[in-house]
Order: sequence, then C-alpha cells, then structure tokens
Amino acid sequence: MPLAHPSRPDVSTPVVVFRAETYCALGVFRSLGRLGVKVYGIDSSPRAYGLRSRYCAGRFLWDFDKSAPDASVEFLTKVARTVGGRPVLLPTFDTRSLLVADHAEALAEHYVFARPPSGAARRLYSKREMYQICREQNIPTAETQFPKTMAELDDATGSMRFPMVLKGIDGDRLMRRTGGVRMMIAQRSEDLRAAFARLDEPGYPNLMLQEFIPGDDDQVWMMAGYFDEQSECRFAITARKIRQLPLRGGITGLGVCDPCEAVVDSTRRIVRAVDYRGVLDVDFRYDPRDGLHKMLDVNPRPGAHFRLFADRNGLDVVRAFYLDMTRQPLPPIEPQWGRRFVVEDVDLYASVGLWREGRLTLSGWLKSYRGVAETAYVAWDDLLPSTLFVRNLAWKTARAVYARLRSMIRRLASRLKRKTPGVR
Repeated sequence: MPLAHPSRPDVSTPVVVFRAETYCALGVFRSLGRLGVKVYGIDSSPRAYGLRSRYCAGRFLWDFDKSAPDASVEFLTKVARTVGGRPVLLPTFDTRSLLVADHAEALAEHYVFARPPSGAARRLYSKREMYQICREQNIPTAETQFPKTMAELDDATGSMRFPMVLKGIDGDRLMRRTGGVRMMIAQRSEDLRAAFARLDEPGYPNLMLQEFIPGDDDQVWMMAGYFDEQSECRFAITARKIRQLPLRGGITGLGVCDPCEAVVDSTRRIVRAVDYRGVLDVDFRYDPRDGLHKMLDVNPRPGAHFRLFADRNGLDVVRAFYLDMTRQPLPPIEPQWGRRFVVEDVDLYASVGLWREGRLTLSGWLKSYRGVAETAYVAWDDLLPSTLFVRNLAWKTARAVYARLRSMIRRLASRLKRKTPGVR
C-alpha cells in the first residue's frame, strides 16, 4: 500500500533485517519493499520466509545464537560493507535488539539505528526491571513476585490468590531451555510447585510469579509505538486481541485496532522513565475488578503483528522508524479503527481450541474475519513465502490429524481387547 506523503519518500537508504524467519520479518520486507526500499535479510536458514520474499534484495546466512557476540558484530560489519553506504539496521527479535544495544559504538560506524542510553533496552526487556519501573511510576501492573527457591515460592503463594501465572523473567531464555515453554497457568499449589521444579534453572533465577487477571482474550490490549531520539512518541496505535494461543495467555492470532488512551499514556510514561528511543511493542490487560489497564510486557523491537497497526495510508511503526532514521518527515497518523489482522496458523489452532471448549461457533468464527485487511503470511503480491507457508501448514496439520487418529485407534483397540474374553 503506498505511503501518503507530501512528496515521494527517499528510499535510497537500504535496510538490513535480522532475524528473517518470522512473520514479523516477512512483514518488514513487504512493508518497506512495497515502498521501493532495498531490504536485505540475515538468518541461519536459507529457508527463512523473509529470505524467500520477492522484496528481499539480498540474503546473508549467519547463526547469531551459536556465534560469539564479537563474531556476530564483525559479520554485521561485513554485511554493511557488502550492501554499501550506511544502511538502516533493524533487528526483529529481543536478543538481536540487545546485541545491537550492547555493541552500539562499533555498529554505529556502519549502520543507522535507534540509540537509546546504555541499559535502556535491557531494562525494558527484563520483566523484573519493568515491574520495578511500573511500581516507581505508579503505572498499573499485575502483582508480581520473583521467588528464587521453592521456599520463597511457598511464601509468595501465601500473599496471592490462585490461579497464578508462572513465566520467565527472560522469556526467550526459558523458551530455548524448555523447548518452547514461555509460561503456564497454575490452578493449584501442587501444580505450581511441580511447574517451578520443572522450569527452574539451577544457578540462574529466571522465574516470576504473576497474578492471573480474569477476563477473556479480548481484554488484552497492545500498542505499537515509535519514539524518536528525544524519546517523543511519533507513532502510536492501539489494538486488542480477539484470539490468542495459548488461549489464556499467548501470541496474537486475530487482532483488531481499537483506541485506548490509557495504554498510550502508560507507555509514554514507561519510555520517559528509561529515556528509550526506537520501536516498541507493549501488552496490557484490562482488569474488570478495578477498571485499570495493567502492563504485562514491553518489547524493545517491532511486534510480530506490527502490520495490524497500519494506518489508512499504510504507515506502520517500521515505516515510521525508517523515515525518522533517514531524517524524513512523518505524515500525520490516521488510524484505521476496526482494522483486523490474522496470523493464519496461530488463529486456526486457537479457534479449534475455543470450539472444543464450546466458546466459538462456526458462524461466530466466520463473522470474526469481517474487517481482516491483511494476513501474516499469505499475500498475493508475494507468492513464494505464501506458498511455502500453506505447504508447511498443510503438512503440520496432516501430521497432527494422523497422530490424533492413531491415538484414538490405539485407545479403541485397547478397550476392545479388555472387553473380548480370551484375547491377550
């Protein structure tokens, strides 16, 4: 979608994106690529969706997770020299954002990127730090404890009510260590203790206990924001989730743009507290018990679903970031309230889960797609990643159906065996 602007924006400055495998990165390639910006991608896999996009101007392979930070910085320097000029650097993952923040001096010679004060990005990334900031600034947030031992966990449960949420202070670290687990909701003390024992990392306290705020998925609010070098908010649009996966606390499957000034105000106060500059993605939850929107998470990077927040002229948080980094004026924001965005596979599994619980009907599911303006993977002007996604989803679904049918047949055979006399 073309960007409304007093004059056609200058797109001569290229962009380097890392990591490229996510639908967030794919959205970056498409959003900037449709403007005419040359977007280069870095990922460990040549099969990453972003690297397959028609808007990918060049591909570089590097595994940041398995490489030392100094080696990764040296590689990024070589990429900048290959691309030429002084490209804009845009990480799309928390650990990549922290890498840029920690090595800002070395990278600034070769790239243009937002440069918050030292430590600001880490303060936003750490859930412990964010909780402390919210308490200091009187920003509503969920009650949280940080138990380091089983004894401290037992003490914490004495002052909080079930259900409770157990999650990682460093969510990415917990996810890598557990093979995908970011959080769990415990209904009883026994479940909480078992989960703590399973998820605890000896020698590295990384678990936090958070009160569970009641309400449906559509009470989770989000904001995409961009803050300039004076920490002034230049772009802010809010939205709420309609469906998420896991159902009671996960990533967005279907979202809709809705105004919420309370979320914008709290986010601005958080940014001012740490003097942050750059792109931001935040999550809040509305608490019906006291009528407050309470902060849950802050991510110093574009959100995976940042294209949900595109305005009437196609301006999104990534385009705002690009224009400001290249010293160009930003046009006025014209929010599309009611705009919907769907992540196809996430919403499919979330919808099935809600249907099983009796909370979603076929007619309700179909009506929920009215107003969907864009999807995460499928785009008619970018068919290769779209085709790869459909193929991968079909294969994943077929395997899941096969595994379920196989399990059902085994259970049925076991029952028949027990009921049939003389069969061993």
